[in-house]
Amino acid sequence: MCVFVLLLGFPGVGKLTIARELGSLISAKIVDNHWFNNPILRLLDEDAPLPKGIWGYTARVRQAVLDAITAYSGPSANFIFTHAGVEGDERSTRTYQQFVDAATQRAAVFVPVRLLCAEEELARRISSPARRDHLKTTDVETSRSRSQQAVVLDIPHPHALTLDVTFRSPSESAAAIRDHVVACRA
Repeated sequence: MCVFVLLLGFPGVGKLTIARELGSLISAKIVDNHWFNNPILRLLDEDAPLPKGIWGYTARVRQAVLDAITAYSGPSANFIFTHAGVEGDERSTRTYQQFVDAATQRAAVFVPVRLLCAEEELARRISSPARRDHLKTTDVETSRSRSQQAVVLDIPHPHALTLDVTFRSPSESAAAIRDHVVACRA
């Protein structure tokens, strides 16, 4: 039985880093949210504000990738996806639903994992210059504001896990998620 793990969390929480650790533990392919965003965002001027409607294009890229996964990947292939979903945001909810629908089409066990991190640690992590090379945000003030005013997407699901990664290493986080995935598959 295949598994779709969706790592949800604010920018800088460590979604991709944890996904890499987890991928080796559960033999899964990683599909980072920047795979959907960057082909579109790289076409824009770096300093210009994002145009209205740009996320509709990234949603189409995401859907094309999910359609290819459901049509062509092996029946036992596992996948780990990342998404910076925000509670109360309609686009975040639609994105989440794309993953749920793809998991349903593949008869995969869907495991949403909310990754939480304390504001100060998140600000420290997000300021890494290496993030900019991958078109990831490095704006500490936006990170602080998001931590104070928003909540990581929290849609009830029987396999949901919420994990505070503030003081956990990526390998410790991945091990906890692996244990949860194993329990969900049983």
